Amino acid sequence: MKSDFKFSNLLGTVYRQGNITFSDDGKQLLSPVGNRVSVFDLINNKSFTFEYEHRKNIAAIDLNKQGTLLISIDEDGRAILVNFKARNVLHHFNFKEKCSAVKFSPDGRLFALASGRFLQIWKTPDVNKDRQFAPFVRYRVHAGHFQDITSLTWSQDSRFILTTSKDLSAKIWSVYSEEKNLAATTFNGHRDYVMGAFFSHDQEKIYTVSKDGAVFVWEFTKRPTDDDEDESENEDEQEEVDISKYSWRITKKHFFYANQSKVKCVTFHPATRLLAVGFTSGEFRLYDLPDFTLIQQLSMGQNPVNTVSVNNTGEWLAFGSSKLGQLLVYEWQSESYILKQQGHFDSTNSLAYSPDGSRVVTASDDGKIKVWDITSGFCLATFEEHTSSVTAVQFAKRGQVMFSSSLDGTVRAWDLIRYRNFRTFTGTERIQFNCLAVDPSGEVVCAGSLDNFDIHVWSVQTGQLLDALSGHEGPVSCLSFSQENSVLASASWDKTIRIWSIFGRSQQVEPLEVYSDVLALSMRPDGKEVAVSTLKGQISIFNIEDAKQVGNIDCRKDIISGRFNEDRFTAKNSERSKFFTTIHYSFDGMAIVAGGNNNSICLYDVPNEVLLKRFIVSRNMALNGTLEFLNSKKMTEAGSLDLIDDAGENSDLEDRIDNSLPGSQKGGDLSTRRMRPEVRVTSVQFSPTANAFAAASTEGLLIYSTNDTILFDPFDLDVDVTPHSTVEALREKQYLNALVMAFRLNEEYLINKVYEAIPIKEIPLVASNIPAIYLPRILKFIGDFAIESQHIEFNLIWIKALLSSSGDYINEHKYLFSTAMRSIQRFIVRVAKDVVNTTTDNKYAYRFLVSTDGSMEDDTADDDEVLLKDDAEEDNEENDVAMESDDEEGWIGFNGKDNKLPLSNENDSSDEEEDEKELP
Repeated sequence: MKSDFKFSNLLGTVYRQGNITFSDDGKQLLSPVGNRVSVFDLINNKSFTFEYEHRKNIAAIDLNKQGTLLISIDEDGRAILVNFKARNVLHHFNFKEKCSAVKFSPDGRLFALASGRFLQIWKTPDVNKDRQFAPFVRYRVHAGHFQDITSLTWSQDSRFILTTSKDLSAKIWSVYSEEKNLAATTFNGHRDYVMGAFFSHDQEKIYTVSKDGAVFVWEFTKRPTDDDEDESENEDEQEEVDISKYSWRITKKHFFYANQSKVKCVTFHPATRLLAVGFTSGEFRLYDLPDFTLIQQLSMGQNPVNTVSVNNTGEWLAFGSSKLGQLLVYEWQSESYILKQQGHFDSTNSLAYSPDGSRVVTASDDGKIKVWDITSGFCLATFEEHTSSVTAVQFAKRGQVMFSSSLDGTVRAWDLIRYRNFRTFTGTERIQFNCLAVDPSGEVVCAGSLDNFDIHVWSVQTGQLLDALSGHEGPVSCLSFSQENSVLASASWDKTIRIWSIFGRSQQVEPLEVYSDVLALSMRPDGKEVAVSTLKGQISIFNIEDAKQVGNIDCRKDIISGRFNEDRFTAKNSERSKFFTTIHYSFDGMAIVAGGNNNSICLYDVPNEVLLKRFIVSRNMALNGTLEFLNSKKMTEAGSLDLIDDAGENSDLEDRIDNSLPGSQKGGDLSTRRMRPEVRVTSVQFSPTANAFAAASTEGLLIYSTNDTILFDPFDLDVDVTPHSTVEALREKQYLNALVMAFRLNEEYLINKVYEAIPIKEIPLVASNIPAIYLPRILKFIGDFAIESQHIEFNLIWIKALLSSSGDYINEHKYLFSTAMRSIQRFIVRVAKDVVNTTTDNKYAYRFLVSTDGSMEDDTADDDEVLLKDDAEEDNEENDVAMESDDEEGWIGFNGKDNKLPLSNENDSSDEEEDEKELP
């Protein structure tokens, strides 16, 4: 089994905090999820998450217009510069102060940063004349605001920057020093924080929006003076305009009148004059400026809209709400949603892979069950029928039915074709179910509880309680069914494991003694061994047939438990959570993946009982348990400085109010109603496809896979790829190189030439060695080319060779090949239809030809010459060839008579019926 798993995606959460932004082409949406950045491809319906992590949650991100550089800044002002195309980290930098906004200029040469009350302008990282990479070079710093800057906006020509601040003002700054005096202007008049300031498309007007719902329109006009009348008379005489008499003035005032709600975020699209505003009540509105016409008014819930963004064309609007982790992409012209996603807003308790490995189901403390698509990263369905925390989910073997257990005292069965709950199982008394197991046949479902010590067994068909298995002397902590022989294994806090034969006659069970409380259990897929994780940090492996322990793995030395902020010792000296609470066997039974209430996910080799690889769950310092070392300068006699509540110093009332409620295992002192999340892994599971595993953690659903996220193009960087070199490679019979180079050049005539020049005997070899990155393109080419091509068999041989050699890869990446496979299918259907039509139309001609032998040549030679005199020579030759072949094979007429078939057209229907009856 492979062990080179790497982080590939983050599901279960789509937005946490900060701003969201579109790429310049408007096809991709970038969203900060905690200390990572996720990218949603809205056209191809897929997503990915960057592998790099910040030390704290991200506060601001931006992507340059060229789509090559991404900069993200966390809450402490630490920035990471990333190559967006290659997904590689280029540079780390610390701005040493909280940053509220960052924006690249439209021309891409500079980027502006709102750091506290200062506006900093930096040069975009580039390669200088000496071929030395200069990552961060500061260009200019502007100071003028008296409080923190809330937003900044570039002008279309990249010459000016508008900033807004909590000091109730907005300012305009010039990038270039020669225009400094012209642009030094302050916009006052608002009575609350200014949330945004924007240029019109012609840059003749400026719009400012404040938190209390006021929109001011500013224009560069002449100051009103007593000499206005005299000056107006002499306007025609004066050619030069005195700019000193002009200034920015308020020409119009508009108000939202949004009752008690405040403006939370705002953005403006100059080309379409569209103003999008999000409010603290969850409502968002669209206005047309400068007329201030209300276009649409909608709501995305009852929680504040924290960020809004508009794509380059002005068609799509993206909204984010951090309270429940909501992300919305709205097309305002058609009034439809492009994307509507929400993650779990409480901790995830369990996960389960579908049997084909294409989906993952997660269960959470919020009482919801969500179905996630692995490829796209989007939530396909949400079930909300449970009224309390969902503790476990599991699929039946076919994958069309899913089961879940909950603390509300029910076990529910879900139909994943119609997406509905079709069975609800309950016990004889109201108890909370905490574990679940499903028979592979899908006929029986079992659940255990912490309230009593029995295992409840229900029939899926009837929904009735079949039995209550008694024997454990403590709460049942976990259950697992064998996939082969329907044997049930159960573990309990009474330090025993019991093996039950559900369908057997004898119910006598001998317990397997374990010397500690059992926290997790996993049965090997073949049902011969069972592994358990204990409170002492051991993974013990038992042989079910012999009832003996055959292995033991000591995990304590491999676990990084981390230290909390209130700890006065390092993680190395911590005894907290030195055990695993969830384990799972790999498909071949050779490896076990384990996780728990710590910062470690460990992959173990079972036969050798050694650690193969350890994964760090998160490096986010905003979580308890991620730090390893003690920072003595933050420790005082009263405790750590990180524990001091400084929320009372916030200027906003909503930032000072703490609405969080205490809960178990969330970390922090419950008496203070102030909590700090704790890093932990609640569930791990291998994918049935054996190329990935998933872990439900505090940060979300982490997916680790062995697949490369970026396919390498071997010819991408080669300067020698030219049409001449392609033809030369074809002449030298280097067919694979010639084909790949033709696709790299993307010249249709060249692709056709190389494709048809490859000999048939070389096709399987060439098809098996084509790079994976070119597979969708060559299949799409064959599908389109074959529709008009006359070489039916040649194209079919190519299709067969490609599907035979790369079928597994195509099956795992269906989303990449959907268009190509539709073209192939259309070609095959067209060929099949033509073949059937040809066969049907020539049925009687075929019968006539095969029923005629050479005996007619002597008697009717002259007649044949007369009858066929006016026919085409080609038809004459075909008939002769057919008759000669019939002579050689010795055919006899279908009617059993001496080669005589009725040739007249009379009574055709009766002749057809007689012929069909007489066919052998």
